[in-house]
Amino acid sequence: MKIVSINAMRGPNYWSVRRHKLIVMVLDLEKMEEYPSNKVDGFSERLKAMFPSMYSHRCSEGCEGGFFMRVDEGTWMGHIIEHIALEIQTLADMDTGFGRTRGYGEEGVYSVVFSYIEENVGRYAAKAAVRICEALINGETYDLDEDIQEMRKLRESSRLGPSTGSIVAEAEERGIPWIRLNQYSLVQLGYGANQKRIQATVTSETSSIGVELACDKEDTKYLLEQAEVEVPKGDIIRRERSLQDACDYVGYPLVIKPIDGNHGRGITVNIQNYEDALEGFKHAKNSSKSGAIIVEKFITGEDYRLLVINNKLVAAAIRTPAHVIGDGKSTVQELIDEVNKDPRRGYGHEKVLTQITVNELTETIIKDAGYTIDAVIKKGERLILKDTANLSTGGTAKDVTDIVHPANVFMVERISKIIDLDICGIDIMTTDISKPLSETGGAVLEVNAGPGFRMHLAPTEGLPRNVAAPVIDKLFPPGATSRIPIIAISGTNGKTTTTRLIAHMAKMKGYNVGYTTSDGVYIQNRLLMTGDCTGPASAEFVLRDPTVDFAVLESARGGLLRAGLGFKHCDIGIVTNVAADHLGLKGIHTVEQLAKVKGVIPETVSPEGTAILNADDDLVYAMRKNIECNVALFSLDEENPRIKAMQKRGGLSAIYENGYITICRGEWKMRIIKAVNVPLTFGGKATFMIQNVLPAVLTAYLKGFSIEDMKMSLETFIPSATQTPGRMNLFKFKNFQILVDYAHNPAGMRALKSFTDNLEASVKIGIIAGIGDRRLEDNNEMGSIAADMFDEVIIRQDKRLRGKTEEELIKMLDDGIKKRDPNKKTTIIPSERDAILHAVKHAPKDALIVLCSDVIPDALNLVKELKEKEANELYEFTTDNIPNQH
Repeated sequence: MKIVSINAMRGPNYWSVRRHKLIVMVLDLEKMEEYPSNKVDGFSERLKAMFPSMYSHRCSEGCEGGFFMRVDEGTWMGHIIEHIALEIQTLADMDTGFGRTRGYGEEGVYSVVFSYIEENVGRYAAKAAVRICEALINGETYDLDEDIQEMRKLRESSRLGPSTGSIVAEAEERGIPWIRLNQYSLVQLGYGANQKRIQATVTSETSSIGVELACDKEDTKYLLEQAEVEVPKGDIIRRERSLQDACDYVGYPLVIKPIDGNHGRGITVNIQNYEDALEGFKHAKNSSKSGAIIVEKFITGEDYRLLVINNKLVAAAIRTPAHVIGDGKSTVQELIDEVNKDPRRGYGHEKVLTQITVNELTETIIKDAGYTIDAVIKKGERLILKDTANLSTGGTAKDVTDIVHPANVFMVERISKIIDLDICGIDIMTTDISKPLSETGGAVLEVNAGPGFRMHLAPTEGLPRNVAAPVIDKLFPPGATSRIPIIAISGTNGKTTTTRLIAHMAKMKGYNVGYTTSDGVYIQNRLLMTGDCTGPASAEFVLRDPTVDFAVLESARGGLLRAGLGFKHCDIGIVTNVAADHLGLKGIHTVEQLAKVKGVIPETVSPEGTAILNADDDLVYAMRKNIECNVALFSLDEENPRIKAMQKRGGLSAIYENGYITICRGEWKMRIIKAVNVPLTFGGKATFMIQNVLPAVLTAYLKGFSIEDMKMSLETFIPSATQTPGRMNLFKFKNFQILVDYAHNPAGMRALKSFTDNLEASVKIGIIAGIGDRRLEDNNEMGSIAADMFDEVIIRQDKRLRGKTEEELIKMLDDGIKKRDPNKKTTIIPSERDAILHAVKHAPKDALIVLCSDVIPDALNLVKELKEKEANELYEFTTDNIPNQH
């Protein structure tokens, strides 16, 4: 078996539009196609022995044991690998269950698709499932435990922590989109200019002064003392020689800790004499960055954490460090092992509680208590194993929110304002939180910026608290929006022009627009990324930008199949058309399959949004059956019965009628502008450009643009190398014209032909090239259309070979030309630059040279260079090595 590719999907995709995050693995079974599961001796028995839990997999049989029934009957190994990948994730405590295995269109090659919780674990599961399947086929032993533990480690290394994860989950529940900005806990909530950010439980609205104060225990304590808040008596020292005086001033028992410590590092508690104080000082020094050490009174009582968000107490918990209780017969290690059997304890943050681990600190604490790890402690005696009560070190928490005394509530809410933190955890030591600190002799020990939520979300005892909700309430109060308008455009031809036109209209309306195209990514008219930027990474680039308040995203089939969309919902989804293009790639072999891919765009539109569909295209029109949003149609024919039916229902449509670009609300017409006055249509001659204008004006109307706004935008959108690079760029020279266009498939060539047929020229010369990832018949057809379009054809081929040779591609085009017209004047010039120079040098007066280029910047730069030479009367063309005609 050979893995051809593994990709993770972002957002909606071809396989499953909304429900899952997916791994898509293309798997070549090679000769194994001849051996389904029932043809491999002992395979079924070995599979059942390794994965008895797979009995719960119902598969297509719809009953328990259904998957094993399929295995016994005989099923392909790709299907089995799908189920193994799901099961091993479940065994690693990442329960997920969506999977599909489908033919790729090539014998023995399959797309194996399954869901994941963490992407890196999903990728690992894909490879591990193949290894496991091969071992089962060969009857070899396999250490499954090693894979399970590795997946757990991978999850812990990359997953969002419990606090960040809870905020993200709450955001998702409210329909707020999010993007992870780094491999740690920095997360963007919302899109573009309406985004907020969190890093763990620090938000983009958290005061930097507040964080700095909370990290400086000396300043925190000073401010609280000045505000008459009960804090332990203490002193700050930096040198060992000051320790004795500090101990005498504070009095035993005392606690020593670094001033800039966190997570309990460097703390020594309940110090009763100077010798222990000296050890505690050294321990604190090792954990201190600044060298400043706090020596303060040790307050007896229980350790409480009170969580304040937006200056309101939202949760309180009593924390207990990791410990064991003796039974008079078990060793400390045996007691720890017994505690760790609690099903609520897991690896890292995977469960409510964390397993207790024994490290050097634990051994030191046990030794200080007079025991060893192998010692037996008395029945009922509690042995503390960690120096802090953090859940991450095995501690436990009990919710006490409902019993916090009002005086203590007032105090902690006031502290949050004194320190100026929107989210803070306040540590209090007291014997009874239901009484004021003034009565119990308790004290505020610490104020924490970025406090952990885990103890409140899932306490060991007591009521869980949704502490993420008030965070979202603060970041996105009622009336605030987390989104920006997102317009997504797909189709075979016209996507880029439609994208650019909509972006232009939005810019004219005053929006700060970010848009993606096959040329690059633009933010407010500035090109920031170059190349084909129609995939999810480019979409996220725009949606991450805090200056953008309007996004227009070209979405091509390649990105959808490779990695999804990069967003979950859009406001408007446009499909311009569907025609044969890129067939035979990534498992897409028919136009109907291609339509299903492009149909993801309208399926992704939010329920209150609108899908704008081409009523003149049967496959596009059929997409309306699979969507849950509003539908608007556009057509070049106002008599189209689909348009008439939409108008009868009072729906929205855009049509080309009596020379006008017109929007119809029901049967009422709103004429926007005459097509001849829209520069993009070249005086109405470029019909396919009119087709691009129709969904653009529908989009503008839906977003509230006035007719005057639309008209002005259409009149100022000039087809040029700047506004529409490589899309109908017409350059007029003294004796000829050059038209540069991106036509790169038969449908695009036919549309271009309909335009050039209306242009007068003494002779029409076409410069064309084959593309390596097109089928033989597609390149043949490109040649045949060129034979009909041009009086002379120049075949060039120096870029985008994509797996084929230059000679193969040239022959495909040449065969198509000869099939249509064996006598067509044809020249083969591999270099695009040489081909252009040859055409220009030999162009008769009033000729039209049409350059069908797929590397637009290079072609445009050369044409501009020629234009400058003409202006300076410096025509000097290099004609060396120009091949002869044939």
